[in-house]
Amino acid sequence: MSNKRILITGAAGFLGSHLCDRFIKEGFDVVAMDNLITGDLKNIEHLFKLKEFEFYHHDITKFIHVSGRLDYILHFASPASPIDYLKIPIQTLKVGALGTHNCLGLAKAKGARILVASTSEVYGDPLVHPQPEEYWGNVNPVGPRGVYDEAKRFMESITMAYHTFHQLETRIIRIFNTYGPRMRLNDGRALPAFIGQVLRGENLTVFGDGSQTRSFCYVDDLIDGIYKLLMSDYAYPVNVGNPVEISLLEFAEEILKLTGSSTKIVFKDLPVDDPKQRRPDITKAKAILGWEPKIDRAEGLRRTYEYFKSLPIEELNKQPKEFNSK
Repeated sequence: MSNKRILITGAAGFLGSHLCDRFIKEGFDVVAMDNLITGDLKNIEHLFKLKEFEFYHHDITKFIHVSGRLDYILHFASPASPIDYLKIPIQTLKVGALGTHNCLGLAKAKGARILVASTSEVYGDPLVHPQPEEYWGNVNPVGPRGVYDEAKRFMESITMAYHTFHQLETRIIRIFNTYGPRMRLNDGRALPAFIGQVLRGENLTVFGDGSQTRSFCYVDDLIDGIYKLLMSDYAYPVNVGNPVEISLLEFAEEILKLTGSSTKIVFKDLPVDDPKQRRPDITKAKAILGWEPKIDRAEGLRRTYEYFKSLPIEELNKQPKEFNSK
């Protein structure tokens, strides 16, 4: 009997590349797709020699063609960091809308089960804490972050429409802050920003007074949650993340302690619509998937720091990509 076959969009990105690894390990044939606007082939180059792996350089906002059968689709194509989606707002909206529509159409044509990657950002700057899946959010649709937040909210809506109208097998995961190897040092998120600043001998930048909170999940735990949700029978959104909450100031201090750095913490103005609190309620993930994170922050940070330390010096000094927003 032939292997199950899965399409992973955004496959050269941080999460997409780890998903490729996991599904190869699980015995799947993996079709990887990425337009490389934020992804990097270095993340998946170790897989190119495998007969179970194939790669398509393609923009999923355009028609998607994959020959042969598909059993599953994981839709992870989207800019995910503020530094990216603020520079390419139109592409961010298009991949959430047109890209999702194309993936759902392909899933319908192939009779495949599809899981779409949503985000904790659908909750906006939450008025409910921690955030359960039943909370509808507090999002500014015309603020700078709205291009990402509303793209993901639309993604959830059209996915549920395909589920109810076409009886398509769909899964929706709401991903909270995740970290680990293969993150880009210059992607604007707290952890790679802090570690990058330490490795370059710069001061750590904390926005606002640092009292805003986040909950950080190590990538291996998240990938396990994604796998379990895809294989489940649950069609509604599920939070996957680590419920252990920490302020960004405390987090910066943890990074300094981990790295033994003597650099200072400096404060800058808080970005517009930056969430004050972020912590998942993972009751559903525990009950439905039997999932909860296993890797504590100390161990996850150690592994991540070792990865970043191993990067060549040109990676540490690389500036964010310049994008042409069409």
